[in-house]
Amino acid sequence: LDFLLPKNNTLQVKIALSTTSTEGAKLNLKSEIPHWNFEKVKQNAKEVWNNYLNRIVIEAPQKQKEIFYTSLYHLLLQPSNIADVDGSYRGADDTIALAPNKEYYSTLSIWDIYRGAFPLLQIIAPEKIDGIVNTLLLHHKAAGFLPIWTAWGKDNYCMIGNHAIPMILSAYQNGFKGFDDKVALKAMIETSTKSHINSDWELYNQYGYYPFDKLDNEAVSRTLESGYDDWCVAQMADKLNNKETHFIFSKRANYYKNLFDSSTQLFRGKDTNGNWRTPFDPLTATSPMNNPGDYTEANAWQYFWTPAQYDIDGMKKLLGGKAAFTKKLNDFFTIESKNPNKFLGQEAMIGQYAHGNEPSHHIVYLYAYSEAPKTGQKYINKIINNFHNNTPNGMIGNDDCGQMSAWYILSSLGFYPVNPANGEFVFGVPQFKKATLHLKDNKKFTINALNISSKNKFQKDPKLNNSELKRPYINYSEIMFGGTLNFQMTNK
Repeated sequence: LDFLLPKNNTLQVKIALSTTSTEGAKLNLKSEIPHWNFEKVKQNAKEVWNNYLNRIVIEAPQKQKEIFYTSLYHLLLQPSNIADVDGSYRGADDTIALAPNKEYYSTLSIWDIYRGAFPLLQIIAPEKIDGIVNTLLLHHKAAGFLPIWTAWGKDNYCMIGNHAIPMILSAYQNGFKGFDDKVALKAMIETSTKSHINSDWELYNQYGYYPFDKLDNEAVSRTLESGYDDWCVAQMADKLNNKETHFIFSKRANYYKNLFDSSTQLFRGKDTNGNWRTPFDPLTATSPMNNPGDYTEANAWQYFWTPAQYDIDGMKKLLGGKAAFTKKLNDFFTIESKNPNKFLGQEAMIGQYAHGNEPSHHIVYLYAYSEAPKTGQKYINKIINNFHNNTPNGMIGNDDCGQMSAWYILSSLGFYPVNPANGEFVFGVPQFKKATLHLKDNKKFTINALNISSKNKFQKDPKLNNSELKRPYINYSEIMFGGTLNFQMTNK
């Protein structure tokens, strides 16, 4: 558009969006910016952002603050409430409906954010959680299954699994009750039993895994990720005293063991006759885009640790015990890759660990359950300091709607959820002298890294309210209750 303006005149423009209609957009504009005062809009935006950014206050050098608050800003950009101001929204079935509490969220990068971003939002933006979960349930009501990855309220079926399931369990586990738990369980069960574009449950149940000769791409990854969703359905059923469903899905959650190849100590593609895929190259990543195979944008080593999100003991047993589990982790972080750039460009590799891709994000925290927890702290320090900075290239790969940022935020505070749905945040190593979380109901949770320095970058003996914790994690409920978590920092 070209405008011939008289000298010293300024053209002012306001824009409003709606998924429902032009009238909806006009109503949004009239309700949200009825005036033409640009400075007022700017100041309002500043106040809203400062409200959220001030929910975590850190004492740290300027560089760390820039990385941290940029990450917090990235995290909070999405998901987006796409309902009109009157609550109208266009659903997955293309019909117009009214959203409860005028909230209907989209830009839900579920495969990414269920891991760290959604648990973090439950801490710093709990007022949004019920609305997000109700959105997932409204999508199920319209489409017949829970969403996989939504943009503008429509599923684009990006990535694999049905990880709205752990998001719902996570919220329910952590005490959010602003949604119907029985409707939620029903949605979880139907999503996991009625085949749809992302899942062939008849095939999955017939063989106890996805055979690669029937599912010609991502068969191993789909099996492993479905196992986690199955575990979550089982846990939700248990909480609602549905014993039959708990039994069925607990059994399904063990399907991952059907793909364990004892000769390679990895999960490997298997066909309908029970034959392993041959040849087998565990170090080369496969991708639906340009190198089809059994893994989703990753290789056999990177996907090996997927079941450890919910069954660390089972993984230890497969490998032969805690010592073997520790050795496997050590090998993972030291074996050089054939293709260190993976398939999309630099992925920030440490051995087989690919920080730029979400399936790796929980793996370094598995050291907390090994014989060498300090080795995990060593790698966490390395990842934070090597792969996050305050330059234009300050983040490896794609932020994926806040998940990369969430990993940094949580890890720099000193913990991260290995299992995003059980309410546990596993200890790593804090990066700031002090961090204060301003929580709901005017509560505060303070994290102190005592004697932290460039040399003292390992932690020991975490204490919650002066009581030593004999476990490697803190619970969501303990954080939200408020109090003080002290880490004693050491150079050892």
